[in-house]
Amino acid sequence: MEENQLEDNQLTERDGESAALPPQPEASHQELQRGFVAEWVVTIILLLFGTTNLVQAYVIPTGSMENTLLVGDHLLVDKLSYAPSGTISRHLLPYDSLQRGDIIVFRYPIDIKQTFVKRVVGIPGDHLRLVDKQLILNGKVAHEPYVYHSTDYIDAYRDNFPGEPNVRVSGPALDMLQNHVQNGDIVVPAGYYFAMGDNRDSSLDSRYWGFVPRDNIIGKPLMIYWSYDAPTEDLTSSTLGIKHLTDMVLHFPSKTRWDRAFRLIHSYPLN
Repeated sequence: MEENQLEDNQLTERDGESAALPPQPEASHQELQRGFVAEWVVTIILLLFGTTNLVQAYVIPTGSMENTLLVGDHLLVDKLSYAPSGTISRHLLPYDSLQRGDIIVFRYPIDIKQTFVKRVVGIPGDHLRLVDKQLILNGKVAHEPYVYHSTDYIDAYRDNFPGEPNVRVSGPALDMLQNHVQNGDIVVPAGYYFAMGDNRDSSLDSRYWGFVPRDNIIGKPLMIYWSYDAPTEDLTSSTLGIKHLTDMVLHFPSKTRWDRAFRLIHSYPLN
């Protein structure tokens, strides 16, 4: 069973188990049955959808998209929606053009082995800046009801962007700051997109590593098929450890966020 990670860390495959198992309370027969059934349900879903070229399963291990996507949300991602249309297929398949406000899954430009999920806030030709945490898009204050701020203070670079970096940023971000700023605005070049997390105060995004190339975009999340309240360290491990499996067996009913199951993920028009 393969399940990729959408995060601000390295993409890994869950293909092993940890060797150490901390003491755990003995599970009842009923709880073990529930956990067994839950694991098979997830396995069947992944067998049906996770290994195709059309839809793939991912898990959210960090909070950069809170509160839109939570740590432990398991997603099905449409890999076809943004595919380039062919002469015949464009008349048969519902290809979409990328729009401001779309949530996208893409290969991290600094290391394409990693996969991120963010929201597009700038398309080619757009002028944007942040003033005291507020996005100014093409000269107008953007209405972003999905944005979450986890801190009250103003950071000079993060919240008043673009500016002089007060943290380490990547080479592409430095190029963006040196060559794609006009009158205090970032100008998105052709073939690229500017993406940020909805949790603006805790998101490794285009402010720190630059634009997203169009070719790096994999698709868009369709649905949360399961959401489980697990800590980030369990979801960022390169293996699906015994500790995490045991936790699911013992606590599947109570830690599953039932209200998020089968929730469709929608974009928000950003003009």
